[in-house]
Amino acid sequence: MNFLKKIFGSKTQKKLKKISPLIPVINDLEESYSLLDDSELRNLREKFIKRFEEGEKLDDLLPEAFAAVREVAKRTLSLRPYDCQLLGGIALHYCQIAEMSTGEGKTLVATLPSYLNSFTKRKVILVTVNDYLAKRDANWMGPIYENLGLKVSYIISDQTVEERREAYESDVIYATNNEIGFDYLRNNLAITKEDRIMNDYYFAIVDEVDSILIDEARTPLVISGASEDTSKIFNQIGGIVPTLKEQKNVQDIEEEQKGHFVIDEKSKNVELTDIGHDHLENILKSNGVLKEDQSLYSSTNLRLLHYIQSSLRAHFLFQKNIDYMVQENQIVLIDENTGRAMPGRRLADGLHQAIEQKEGVPIQMESQTLASSTFQNYFRQFEKLAGMTGTASTEAQEFLEIYGLDVLEIPTNLPMIRNDHNDVVFLSQQEKYDAVVEEIIEYRKKGNPILVGTSSLESSEIVAELLQNKSIDHQILNAKNHAKEAEIISQAGKPGVVTIATNMAGRGTDIVLGGNWEAELEQLNAEDETTKKNLYSEWEKKNKQVLEAGGLHVIGTERNESRRIDNQLRGRSGRQGDPGSSKFYISLEDSLMRIFASEQFKGIMQNLGLENGEAIEHRMLSGAIQRAQKRVEGRNFDLRKLLLEYDDMANEQRQIIYSQRDVILDSEDITDLLNSMRETVIENQVHLFIPENAPEQQWDLVGLEKTIQHDFGMELPIRQWVKEDQTLQEEEIIKKIFSATSASYKAKCDSIGPPMREFEKQILLQVIDNTWKEHLGAVEYLRQGIGLRGYASKNPKLEFRRESFELFEGLLNNIRVEGIKFLSRVEIEFENPDDLIESQKGNREQIYKHEEADSSFNNTKDNKSIGTKSETQEIPETKGNRRLRRYEAKMARKKRSNN
Repeated sequence: MNFLKKIFGSKTQKKLKKISPLIPVINDLEESYSLLDDSELRNLREKFIKRFEEGEKLDDLLPEAFAAVREVAKRTLSLRPYDCQLLGGIALHYCQIAEMSTGEGKTLVATLPSYLNSFTKRKVILVTVNDYLAKRDANWMGPIYENLGLKVSYIISDQTVEERREAYESDVIYATNNEIGFDYLRNNLAITKEDRIMNDYYFAIVDEVDSILIDEARTPLVISGASEDTSKIFNQIGGIVPTLKEQKNVQDIEEEQKGHFVIDEKSKNVELTDIGHDHLENILKSNGVLKEDQSLYSSTNLRLLHYIQSSLRAHFLFQKNIDYMVQENQIVLIDENTGRAMPGRRLADGLHQAIEQKEGVPIQMESQTLASSTFQNYFRQFEKLAGMTGTASTEAQEFLEIYGLDVLEIPTNLPMIRNDHNDVVFLSQQEKYDAVVEEIIEYRKKGNPILVGTSSLESSEIVAELLQNKSIDHQILNAKNHAKEAEIISQAGKPGVVTIATNMAGRGTDIVLGGNWEAELEQLNAEDETTKKNLYSEWEKKNKQVLEAGGLHVIGTERNESRRIDNQLRGRSGRQGDPGSSKFYISLEDSLMRIFASEQFKGIMQNLGLENGEAIEHRMLSGAIQRAQKRVEGRNFDLRKLLLEYDDMANEQRQIIYSQRDVILDSEDITDLLNSMRETVIENQVHLFIPENAPEQQWDLVGLEKTIQHDFGMELPIRQWVKEDQTLQEEEIIKKIFSATSASYKAKCDSIGPPMREFEKQILLQVIDNTWKEHLGAVEYLRQGIGLRGYASKNPKLEFRRESFELFEGLLNNIRVEGIKFLSRVEIEFENPDDLIESQKGNREQIYKHEEADSSFNNTKDNKSIGTKSETQEIPETKGNRRLRRYEAKMARKKRSNN
């Protein structure tokens, strides 16, 4: 393979060969652009826009645009983009993922395609992983954009609606993936045109693209509202579950040794054994939770069984300070990929409530989904999508298959000289941690700064305690103190400094050898030249000392499930041609090794005769570990792909509903839409009581009259019509009913006047939102159980598509019936037409408060749902509504029994 690459070149070399000729063209313009003054550079954008509008393509304007950005960057920030950064900018413009090593200046790279694509007069969004980076990058790159004639802004949490609306008016917008995703969902809960604040999905550049489009892909965006209080039942179950015993070995055990549940770590699930079921039933019956003649599997107790499963997972799968922590008497989830705290996120299906019960904190109410979308389908809406990261090549296949994005490995500005040592494997974790501490002491004596990467908050505290016992100064960066992240990382490059950090994905701040003197200057809040010179002089000495010692030494205390996370940790060392080194310490007790590679490695260790306290280091072992990681990555890819396949089906329905909402919001008058809905409702009702081609004796005209009276509030003499005209057929009956109901409704509208137009829109939007909310719940229940169809030799995906489509047809019919029924029968009593809109807005005020977020979407450990509390005004329940719902429920049960 290597021989063929030498002859024909690698895939990356071929891609680079196509775009490399643009670099000399850009460089040739540098001299002439340096002669332009600031105002001439600023005015270039108007000329470029005019040329684009006259038919010139962005590709043709690229060299001149990039040359302009380079010149302005030199003048404003004293940063001159390298040729490799120009290559990265070209890759982004061509909708590729630019894989650029840490320290190569990705933040500056994004300004190049942003300026070029602004010539379309459409929005360019720079997506970052957290609020700090969104604000920092917008302010840092702001002078470049402003001197190029662009307006730049940022979107972060806690901004008001007005601040967000103003920010979205800018040409270039920096925002976190969560914020713009929620704004998309909020747009589709808007009740007036003015409430929509983001509508242009043109070009998105995603920073740390692997973290957002891969790691976050199984985290759906969910806006939810309070549903029911389940604290009582969780407290009852939570008192029983901790007393259950795990069955360690499924095979070859005595009856009395059998446990109550089995843990499957690979699928991250807990299953009750037969003994466990019987034991639980007896306790629940004695506590009065279950009746004596009932079983956990009774249809009336399925929710109880679901709560028991959630409680089992909370107690035996989710670990404090690894998956979550208790902060301010609340459960705060920890991002397994970045180690950051995630305030506001909640787990779905009662799992969060079960953890709250376990830890003795107040149990919050369960929630109901109002709107949801996956990041995958959200970002695929953009006409142009590109990304940047230091680690994308390991997931290149997924990026291509899911998003249609090619990964282009951009060469570094200076050669990489980092020394990556082979992994060292120990039998136990204690031996591993002891060896890590010894290595820290050794490198600290030499004057190297040391970065210790851990996979969880718990392991970071273990290392910290061992260092404290040895009286070694250190700083910790984990979910408990992530607020000091920038400060800690900026000084992590000083000689002998030991920094312990949970996963380094998406940190966004470089570790500068010798420390970051500019950050120190900012902290001192000093601007005099003497202080600057002193700090810079001190930094030069420290920088030289660290370089001579061999640069930043990275120690990994565990291999992650994803090679990308390991590469991100390693990538902190050796930036911009700096020296550096890295080594991973592993034990057979680590979760990855225990679950996926234990048998293979135990055999190797035994063959080598390894004893306690001894370690083995060999390239073969590192390769075996990577193969285990590949298996996990493949499994996770399959899970993400499956989630996307199901969401693709839901997305078709989502787009129909959201586009219908947009039509209503954008229309001044929806009379034609209401007439069409009314006609369809009447047709369906007539066909229900007058079967097609049935003789007149089978017509139920009494039932039809009652239904029309109930739904439209009108008594129509349908029997009299038929009696007077024996030739009257169902089509004529439909027309007569439609004419009568339309005339009655028109008279009502005329008596109320113009306010009725706005009232119609508000009511119809309410109906759509409420029926959509119920539909989301029904589809989620369907999705959770659809996998069982495989046991009946049916394709679960096809079954899900068919049944979800039938549910959607029912949804559309419900919207028509409820909307027409309510508008026909409602009596309006308000003096000010704006009263309705104001009352609606009051019900949605909480929607922007992320810290009060609620759950729900998926039920696997990895699927941590994001949501915000909101309330929706309910359409008044009527007897007719209840009758219709009972009928629909009856039909649904009949359909299920047939299947």
